[in-house]
This record gives sequence, C-alpha cells and structure tokens, in this order.
Amino acid sequence: MIEPLLYDTHMHTPLCKHAEGEPEEYASAAEKRGLKGIIFTCHNPMPDGFAARVRMSIEEFDEYVRIVQRAAETWRGSVDVRLGLECDYFPGIEPWLSRQIESADLHYVLGSVHPFISGHAQKWFCPADPLANQVTYFEHVAMAGESGLFDCLSHPDIIKNAAPDEWQLDRIMDCICQCLDRVAATGTAMEFNTSGWNKAIPQANPGPQMLTEMARRGIPVVVGSDSHVPHRVGDRFGRAFDCLEQAGYEQVSFFLDRTSRQVPIDMARRSLKPVDADTS
Repeated sequence: MIEPLLYDTHMHTPLCKHAEGEPEEYASAAEKRGLKGIIFTCHNPMPDGFAARVRMSIEEFDEYVRIVQRAAETWRGSVDVRLGLECDYFPGIEPWLSRQIESADLHYVLGSVHPFISGHAQKWFCPADPLANQVTYFEHVAMAGESGLFDCLSHPDIIKNAAPDEWQLDRIMDCICQCLDRVAATGTAMEFNTSGWNKAIPQANPGPQMLTEMARRGIPVVVGSDSHVPHRVGDRFGRAFDCLEQAGYEQVSFFLDRTSRQVPIDMARRSLKPVDADTS
C-alpha cells in the first residue's frame, strides 16, 4: 500500500431525503478505506417542485454548502472533503443548471439522467414502450455531455434498471455507441458507479460491454460509490479497478477545482486499504 491517492467522487447527504449519515461520518469511512478525499454530490435543487421528495429544496442549498464545509474543517489534514453537485439533466433545463452551478464554489459537477422520476418520466418517457425509453435515455445522456455543463456523466446505463426484463443489449447497442461517439467528442468523462451491483440488474453502471466501448473511444472514467450511507464509501473499488483494466483502461480520473486528475489504476489499487466488500 502507498499513500492515499484517490477520491470517492459520488455521495449524498440527508438533505436529499433518501440518504443517511452526516458528512463527517462519510469522511470517517473514507479514512478507514485509505482514500485521500471525498466529494459530496447531493442531488441539486430544481425549480417548480421537480422531484422534491428526492432532493434538497432551493432554500436548503446554503445548508448543504455549510455542512460540507463543516466536515471539511473537521477532517482537515486527514481527509480532503470537497463540495460537488449531482445535477439532473433534461432538454430545456440548461439555463437553470448554468446559473446554479455558477452560484457555488463547486469542485465537481455530475450530470445525471434519471428516467425513474415521475415528473420527468411523464414528459419524456413512455411506460408502455421500454425500448423507446432506452433510446430517449441515451439521447439525453449524449445531450448532457454536449451541454458543456458537466465534468462527468453519472451511472450512464442506469436505464437498464427501469425495466430489467426489457433490457436486451443487442437491440440497443448501436444507440449506446452513437451516444458514446457524441460524448467522446466533447471530452466529458463518464462514471463507473459501483452502486449498480446492488440494483435489479446486478452490474456496475455501466456494464462491461458499454465500459469497453467507452475505453475504445478514450472517454475518461471516474469511479464513484454513489453512497447514500457512510459504510458504502469506496465500496468495491478494487473490483471496479479490475473491470476497468479488463475493459482496456490504464488510468482512473477524478476532478478537483473542476480539473481532471489521473491516477494509474495499479497505484490506485495499492493505495486503498482492503475491505471485505471488495471481494463480494
């Protein structure tokens, strides 16, 4: 093991209304895991009550900044705690997101397409046609990359869990590759999200075939746990590194001050303290 090098770049706070644990507890878990730092990326406030049950309100944004700063001060010198944001994307929301991103000193901005959110689904997705939903989803992922708003696109095939029985990779792979061509042209990174191993289709997001296509196009990859509880910080990162290497990656990325940093995967692996979760 070498000195800590890596950040877990995706985690939440109780302000999103579906996470547990204070930011200090996530930092404590990161120290035990051998991480250099963590970046909080709680779900962004949205206008008009959009999905209000699963995100902080507009009025709570200052509180979000405050509790992350509090944890940063508490853990200064031990774990580097940074402020980020996970922003929901759909066509037409760009001006709102641009103003919001500029309103705080963010180190990392994730763009997310969430097809499960009722208000979003009612406008853009059709429950009766899962394949059409999948096509729409990857179109929106490509548009998110082309928006220029985001450092990275999160859990980029999470649509497969919307209707697991209707996920047939062979019939959607051309659409995925077209999406990846567009994202690659922007230079935007994409996330390898380890929480996917806990979902209806027990694969990381993305799955191995999509990850291989990402590597072929030279799309930078960022590993995130998407932790909603402290004990998942750094969850199965060792397994994630194995998947990345199998797909053809040699480096893993993360962002500080909205600037990409790269770490060789072999060094990232050796820098972490082993935990049982990595062998599951």
